[in-house]
Amino acid sequence: MNYSELTDLIKEYTENTETTFVANINDFIRQAEERIYRSVLIPELRKNVTGTVSSGTSYLARPTDFLSVFSLAVLDGSSNYSYLLDKEVNFIREAYPSASTTGLPKYYGIFDGDTYSGGSETSNGHFILGPTPDSNYSIELHYYYDPPSIITSTTSWLGDNAETTLLYGCLLEAYTFMKGDSQIFQMYSQRYMESLREMASLGVKLKTDTYKEQAA
Repeated sequence: MNYSELTDLIKEYTENTETTFVANINDFIRQAEERIYRSVLIPELRKNVTGTVSSGTSYLARPTDFLSVFSLAVLDGSSNYSYLLDKEVNFIREAYPSASTTGLPKYYGIFDGDTYSGGSETSNGHFILGPTPDSNYSIELHYYYDPPSIITSTTSWLGDNAETTLLYGCLLEAYTFMKGDSQIFQMYSQRYMESLREMASLGVKLKTDTYKEQAA
């Protein structure tokens, strides 16, 4: 299901082609995508990036499309991986009260979020590392990301693989906007939750299969 097909279905299901309603369809789609991506972490929407942390710098900028961490590792001079443990900022501050305490990082935490001005993102959020790196280290980050919307890319993973979830998520937003019939809203909500659970179970199955392959 592509963008054009999705917008047509939204108008057909709601039987609404009123100008104001149609003008807000893209908002319905964005809201539905955000709701889905924050409800289920889909394995296919995971990225891997590499970079460098600088000696004496305890902060690491997050990718622009960052959603949540899967793993963060530091590589020493021999390219040995050390996977960092996720901790709260206050834990890292208490463990290493002075930024001058250096070594191979053991922990990371979400330090801050993205900043915005005038509706546009001006800077990315950061991780904090503890202890402060005592050298320049390579890092490898596996993370879940916010993929491009079907609005801008015309196709998407959700449109290709989870069209029922995407459609009913959009219909929920549309019916909320319309203040539509409560019985129909409940039916759409039930269909949405059923399809969302199917997506969640797929993610569990993929993780289980991956574990079996690694253990074999």
